[in-house]
Amino acid sequence: MAEINPVLLKELRQRFRNKKASWLLALYLVVIGAFVLGFTYLNWRNAPGFYQPSRSQEIFILLSVAQLFLLAFVTPGLTAGAISGERERQTLNVLLTTRLTTWQIIWSKLVSSNAFVVLLVAATLPLYSIVFLYGGISPGQVAGVFGFYLVTMFLFGCIGVACSAFFRKTGVSTVTAYGLTFALSAGTALLSVFLIELDRSYRAGASAASSLPLPPDFITGVAQFLQETNPIFVLMEILGTNSILNDFNFGLPYWGVYTVLYLAAGALLLFWSARLLFPRKNN
Repeated sequence: MAEINPVLLKELRQRFRNKKASWLLALYLVVIGAFVLGFTYLNWRNAPGFYQPSRSQEIFILLSVAQLFLLAFVTPGLTAGAISGERERQTLNVLLTTRLTTWQIIWSKLVSSNAFVVLLVAATLPLYSIVFLYGGISPGQVAGVFGFYLVTMFLFGCIGVACSAFFRKTGVSTVTAYGLTFALSAGTALLSVFLIELDRSYRAGASAASSLPLPPDFITGVAQFLQETNPIFVLMEILGTNSILNDFNFGLPYWGVYTVLYLAAGALLLFWSARLLFPRKNN
């Protein structure tokens, strides 16, 4: 039988046996459940005496979007102290003297942190059963949303681990990880909206087209790429709101572009983090 990575085993035990984990899981479910119950109550209040089953899709959208924002808040916080915390406890050098490679150390930290996030997502499955009671949502949509969560939390976790490996202080690492996550989520969304409006202005003023430094096709292509790599736009597309432009075709569906880019970017961040852990004179 293959030997289990001791760092991974230790991190998993420490993560799941901690009392804070139980409280965080309970708080997470309370927040998500409050969104669902609050929406259901408001819907019942607007139509006293009965609940409109046609609103189940709206609950599904609300639940999915709320969970995305909570994952963006939880995941970087759990991974941003993975390596910097070892430095602050002065145990990193001891860890580097073991027979584990730097890649194994980085991977163990990421898996142990993201395993708890996966538990948070899996714990919300009973809440999604409320949607299935009234119909309107296919199992494929639910599977797509959960697959989207796995890919998204992978990159968010890699960002936190990379910041933790680069910065020596956990506080600085956490703030930077949240800033990068916000830029990836809200920043790319705002930039894509700006480019769309710029493209519309360009087309509206066709007589002044020669004064623009960029052709409209290039602007539309960049906006399309930003939307296909933005978690908010991709989630809304999975939910059936058709939020992504269709003027450009990159050879892959929107979810394919999103998955390939996020997995590749996460892998590069992990390899870079492993390189940062190589013993140096300033360690």
